Amino acid sequence: MTVTIGVHNSNPTLFHLSRLGYAEEELAALGETVAWHPYTDGVRTGAHLADGTIDFGGTGSTPPVTAQAEGHDIVYTAVSAPRPGHGALLVTEDGPVRTVADLAGGTVHLAVGSWQTHLVAKALDDAGLSYATDITAVRSGDDSEELLRSGAITAWVAQGDRLAAARRTGGLRVLIPTGEVISDRSVFFTRRDLAERRPELVAALTRALRRADAWVAERPREAAEVTAAALGGSADDWETALRALPWTIEEVSEEFLAEQQRAADIFHRTGFTGRPVTVADALPREARRA
Repeated sequence: MTVTIGVHNSNPTLFHLSRLGYAEEELAALGETVAWHPYTDGVRTGAHLADGTIDFGGTGSTPPVTAQAEGHDIVYTAVSAPRPGHGALLVTEDGPVRTVADLAGGTVHLAVGSWQTHLVAKALDDAGLSYATDITAVRSGDDSEELLRSGAITAWVAQGDRLAAARRTGGLRVLIPTGEVISDRSVFFTRRDLAERRPELVAALTRALRRADAWVAERPREAAEVTAAALGGSADDWETALRALPWTIEEVSEEFLAEQQRAADIFHRTGFTGRPVTVADALPREARRA
């Protein structure tokens, strides 16, 4: 069997794993081979699993919830440790927005459908506001930082090297620390048939993820140079961004599932998803019975 792993630039573990050969080594021990499927939008991960384009993928917290809402039968396999330094909701340092409530009526740039939607929707919900009606959410682009600094938009969710560069430049501030709102974990998932028919394969992939994380943790400068060469930006900013990540893979916990369920409920209440989701359905059947 050839296992196709989806890889996109927003998932740092899979980005590096695709270049290190660890997945190939782990699966070779099971007599399997690996193929990599690059794609640009992690939001499509659930659909790619459902139609067989990929067998395994990883994203932030939002795409697996929306995948369930779209009827895709996914299974969570592993998560990262919390990543409070991965991204941030930024506003201008001396601007009028001092609290989340001040976002009301404004335009927020973010990667719509990514973990950033979870962050913004939960922050607004905690403040008694709605993602659906109290802000205008617009997909971020290369000009988002410039638009924020000029006052053309109200807030911007930045991550990775772009967050490091914005902080280095100054003039912007974090409206609310991400870790106070969501844990912002990297999430790995697959189709139910593969998870339940081949648990040893899932275990091998999880070992490969852990090896990739350990490599980056031990060589952040080298990893930053690899990332900058592939994705652009400066190695210095990427090193800052990579050092802010935990580089630890954990099992799917009750705490994680509870946070995902809260997100799913907010998404449905605000109309971001069209139907309610029971997050625990995305566990192997034997785990649900335990």
